Amino acid sequence: MADELNDSRKNSKDEQLDSFRVDDKGKTLTTNQGLKVSEDEFSLKAGERGPTLMEDFHFREKITHFDHERIPERVVHARGFAVHGEFQLYKSMKKYTRAKFLQDTSKKTPVFVRFSTVNGARGSADTVRDARGFATKFYTEEGNYDLVANNIPVFFIQDAIKFPDVVHAFKPEPDNDIPQASTAHDTFWDFVANNQESAHMIMWIMSDRAIPRSFRMMEGFGVHTFRLVNDHGKAHFVKFHWKPALGTHSLVWDEAHKLAGIDPDFHRNDLWGAIEKGFFPEYELGVQILAEEDEFSLGFDILDATKLWPEEDIPVTIIGKMTLNRNVDNFFAETEQVAFHLGNVVPGIDFTNDPLLQGRLFSYLDTQLIRLGGPNFHEIPINRPVVPFHNNQREGYHRQTINLGKVSYHRNSLAGDTPAPVSEGEGGYASYQEKVEGRKIRARSESFADHFSQATLFWNSMSLPEKMHIIEAFSFELGKVKSESVKQQVVDMFANVSLELATAFAVNVGANPPKGDGSTITKSSPALSQENTPKTAKTRKVAVILTDGFNGPEVKYVLDSLMTEGLMPEIISENIGTVQGTNGVKLRAKHTFLTAKSVLFDAVYMVRGSVKNKKFNKDAAYFIDEAFSHYKPIGATGVGIKWLEINDFKGKPGVIVGTDIGEFVEAIAAHRFWERMLV
Repeated sequence: MADELNDSRKNSKDEQLDSFRVDDKGKTLTTNQGLKVSEDEFSLKAGERGPTLMEDFHFREKITHFDHERIPERVVHARGFAVHGEFQLYKSMKKYTRAKFLQDTSKKTPVFVRFSTVNGARGSADTVRDARGFATKFYTEEGNYDLVANNIPVFFIQDAIKFPDVVHAFKPEPDNDIPQASTAHDTFWDFVANNQESAHMIMWIMSDRAIPRSFRMMEGFGVHTFRLVNDHGKAHFVKFHWKPALGTHSLVWDEAHKLAGIDPDFHRNDLWGAIEKGFFPEYELGVQILAEEDEFSLGFDILDATKLWPEEDIPVTIIGKMTLNRNVDNFFAETEQVAFHLGNVVPGIDFTNDPLLQGRLFSYLDTQLIRLGGPNFHEIPINRPVVPFHNNQREGYHRQTINLGKVSYHRNSLAGDTPAPVSEGEGGYASYQEKVEGRKIRARSESFADHFSQATLFWNSMSLPEKMHIIEAFSFELGKVKSESVKQQVVDMFANVSLELATAFAVNVGANPPKGDGSTITKSSPALSQENTPKTAKTRKVAVILTDGFNGPEVKYVLDSLMTEGLMPEIISENIGTVQGTNGVKLRAKHTFLTAKSVLFDAVYMVRGSVKNKKFNKDAAYFIDEAFSHYKPIGATGVGIKWLEINDFKGKPGVIVGTDIGEFVEAIAAHRFWERMLV
């Protein structure tokens, strides 16, 4: 009977969580012990004006809980946002791995995904220049598997012992706690210049990848080289990739700045709103697989976390799709208390000797002990596996399991030597038997010594607009650095990546141009440029500017057509509420220019200004001008076309006149029109 009950609980993570969901609406107020409360306005006192009494257990429980509502925020990845979803396999990976969730194409595996920034505190903005976390917890039939990824495929350092150093360097400077959520300061760039293994990561951080348009439009990378092991004990090296169905797209730097003030929750709002509207984000899971005998065939060490495997050399094979389809019920209970750990693996997925990975295997578990108050964080509902767990761990802070019986040790006779291990053939996890020999030593392999070739590969792979953005990013960041020595060190360092790059930002920050011939590497990887990403208009937000008297049938046709194509038009008018058009057409304005700015939208459709309201017209002109300066598509019909003529936008790239919806949607799918840089 117990086994049947456990089997039923495997079916759905949602079903398991149901018993923890509480709706307080319409309920009687009680203490945490279930005692009904008769008064919640006044503490118990000795007389109306007397002192509060210690025996007021309700007051003490309420205040104590309030005092302890905040758990320590994560040191890194503090600002996060998470959603539920499911993963389904396209093709069986049985040839490579024992992992059951990577073998059965008919099974849907529940997942929980947390996106995050790395640097800033919980109260920082979403759109800062930073790497993004992309952590996925798979609730599999063999236990939880955590793929703890980033939106950048490499990292700053090669050995985990330096992790405290890089985090200390990019966090606010300790004397004044400035700047928040930014690396534009002396200590970070001093670290970079004196730890040159960071060169490749810095190129990604200075690129458009560090300011994504949306969590829905960024890639995820497992960073490390892992192992897949099949039923016969045969192993292959693997890199994991998440590929967004909407393509990989970014903000421009000016947008990112403004959004941090206008809507610091921009990425949160975007993800939450998309799911609420039924636009469920999709990501395909891809793998790069390398045979063990080819470990040294790539010209660099595959255990080096500052290196990627070029997709042109080792193609990414798409094996499944993840769909994110439900927002959390409670941010704290789920998003804040979820605990990811690279050591949460299932049979068929194993580790390599990557020294950064090896250190993370310790650090993630250790971090949860201080954040979540002890060793029982796995019992928090969001962290519980969908399969039962049985072991001899007992007690500790926040223990919820009520263990029956007197035995809590192995081996034993009183409980028939249970709970007992099982063999690998019965589903037990067995580590890959890699042969390891060597002296105890604190050193780094010479195969980790190349710090610049892949940084140059990244630079060579960028389009002209992307290169210009990287130069601007270096110029901004180093422009905030006070130390002339640090500036010069960084210039000289990145001359090893590209003399063109280093010379350009050296001039901008007042440093001496670098000397030397620069890199001779000419290889590029088209997969690294966002110019080659899938492009679609689906789920893009379109600002529709109109006032009373608009052409009703024409505008209704355009809006209906946009929604049919999967876009989200939102109307901006003089007031929030009904806007009256011709032929009895009425539309509802969701925004005014006080509540909506162009940076919140992907495109603009200009219909009609105001007959009398000069401020509205002035704001509309600024709105369109700003969108144009951010290279966004702009459409106009009827009276709205005059606005394009006033701003001299008519005929420019990405400016669409008339009601040809196909042309406008195609322009929105293009995302940006960089040709305007030269206009």
